[in-house]
Amino acid sequence: MKIVLQRSKQAYVKVDDKEVGAIDKGLVLLVGVTHDDTKEAAKFLADKIVNLRIFEDEDGKMNYSLLDVGGDILSVSQFTLYGDCQKGRRPNFMAAAKPDYAEELYHFFNEALKEKGVKVETGVFGAMMDVSLVNDGPVTLILEK
Repeated sequence: MKIVLQRSKQAYVKVDDKEVGAIDKGLVLLVGVTHDDTKEAAKFLADKIVNLRIFEDEDGKMNYSLLDVGGDILSVSQFTLYGDCQKGRRPNFMAAAKPDYAEELYHFFNEALKEKGVKVETGVFGAMMDVSLVNDGPVTLILEK
């Protein structure tokens, strides 16, 4: 799995001009799944994400986790994270998992986040989505497992 994590002050996702998920303070996750990803990897990343100390304390140091600050998650499926742009001018998406498998693992990952006590909002798997966020910091990290 490959996840682009962005700390945000607020974020939302729309499908066909209808808001389907929104958060205030928390994390926006763009989630990509490849062929050999596992449920164990999804659990590992869920635990890593909710416990990453990337929120600032009173001294401006990144010492607090999402759990510490009571933040939420907006999780958006993003198969294009596995686009290979090394050759030619059109990305190759062969490394992205087939939709059925990717959707199953994406939902499993979101449930693993919820099991950690976090509110999780989502987009719609496979849909064309408009994602908007106010990136806090900006803080953007890439996680892979």
